[in-house]
Amino acid sequence: PAPRHLFSDAAEVGAVRSALLAWYDSCKRELPWRALAANEPDVDRRAYAVWVSEVMLQQTQVATVIDYYNRWMQKWPTLQALAAASLEEVNELWAGLGYYSRGKRLQEAARKVVSELAGRMPRTAEELQKLLPGVGRYTAGAIASISYGQATGVVDGNVIRVLCRLRGIGADSSSPAVLDRLWDMANVLVDRSRPGDFNQALMELGATVCVPKAPLCEECPVKQHCHARRRRLAWGRPRCRSAYGPTATSALVFAGAGGCPLCPPATEPWDSSLGVTNFPRKAAKKQPRVARAATCVLERGGRRGAPRYLIVQRPSSGLLAGLWEFPSLPLAPGLQEEKQREMLAGHLQAWGGRPVAAGGLRYVGEVIHIFSHIHQTYVVYSLPVDEDVTLDAALSPSRWVTEEEFHASAVSTAMKKV
Repeated sequence: PAPRHLFSDAAEVGAVRSALLAWYDSCKRELPWRALAANEPDVDRRAYAVWVSEVMLQQTQVATVIDYYNRWMQKWPTLQALAAASLEEVNELWAGLGYYSRGKRLQEAARKVVSELAGRMPRTAEELQKLLPGVGRYTAGAIASISYGQATGVVDGNVIRVLCRLRGIGADSSSPAVLDRLWDMANVLVDRSRPGDFNQALMELGATVCVPKAPLCEECPVKQHCHARRRRLAWGRPRCRSAYGPTATSALVFAGAGGCPLCPPATEPWDSSLGVTNFPRKAAKKQPRVARAATCVLERGGRRGAPRYLIVQRPSSGLLAGLWEFPSLPLAPGLQEEKQREMLAGHLQAWGGRPVAAGGLRYVGEVIHIFSHIHQTYVVYSLPVDEDVTLDAALSPSRWVTEEEFHASAVSTAMKKV
C-alpha cells in the first residue's frame, strides 16, 4: 500500500492517540456497561460486564440494548449466575433483541468458563477467541483491552468507517485482504497505556461523529489527519503517490499507482456530492432470500377465562433456535391459497390428533418480517378449537398460553407481529 494509507509516522500516531483520548474523556456517552466496568474491582466480573454488552451491541443499536442490558445484569450479575440459568430463561430475556443465537452462545461460553476453566476468564484476546465459543476476534479484543489492559486493537463497523476515511482507503472494506490491513492499523494505533479507553474512543467516534451519513467532520478531534476530508476540500481524486494539494481537480483519477490494494478501483470514480461518505466502500449487498410460511393461531376457551393460544418450540438449531411460535410450516413459491390451506390443515391435524377441515381456517392476513438474510412473509390463519383438544406429546414441546403469557415467553418479534 502507498505510505499515505498507513500509520507509519510516530509523531502522527501519537497526535491521533492524544486527540482521541482527550475527546473521549470530555465527550463520551454515559452508558451502563461503562459505569459497571469502571466501578467493578474484580477483573473477571468486569470482563463479564463488558462481554455481555459487546455481544448485545453486535448488529443492534445502543438505544435498544440499554434496557436489555440492565435487565440482564440485574437477573444474572455474574458469569456463574448466567451459567446456572436455563436456555429458556435466556431466550425469554433476549426475545425481541434479534440474532437469538448470540444469547445462546454467550451462555454456552459462560458454562464452559465455570465447568472447564474453574470460573476464571481467559486474560488475552488470543485465549478468549480460542477458548470461548462464539467469541470472535473483535469481541476478544474488546474484552482483553477494556477489562485486562491488553494493548490490542479492535475492528468493528465503526472502526472500519473511521480508518477508511482517515487513511483514504477505497478498496472493498469487507474483503479479507483489506480487513487484515485494518487490523494491522488498529494494532499500530492503539494507545499502550490506555488501550481500552482508546478502543472505545475509536468506536465512539464512529458511532457519534464519523457516522455513515452526514458525518460531523468539523467536530472531529482528528480531522486534520483525515485523508477523506482533505480530498473533499480539494474537490479531487489525487494520484496515490501525490499529496492532497489545492491544485487537485475532479478530473484526477487513480486506480492505485503500482497496483495499490487499498486505493479505489478506477471503475468507481469519486463522487464529489458524497464527500467523505465515498468511504468506506463495500461490495454490493446480497439480496435477502424470499420465503413464505403458513401460520395458524389456534384459540381455545374464553368463556370461563382468558382465551389460550397454542405455541410450539422451534428446533434447537437454525433460525430462531429454541424460540416459541404459533404452528407454522414453510410454503413453496407460487402455491395457491387452496393448497396452502390443505397443507396447513394436515400440519395442524398432527398436533391435535384429529382431522382439521381446511375450510375452517380463517384467513387473517399477511405479516412481513425482514431477517438479516431472509425476507419472510407469514400467511396468517386462525382456528377456534374445543377445550378438550389434547396435544401429541411425541411432537415438539408445546403449550397453551394466555396473551399475557405469550408476550412473556421466548417468542420472536415476528410472532408478536403475527
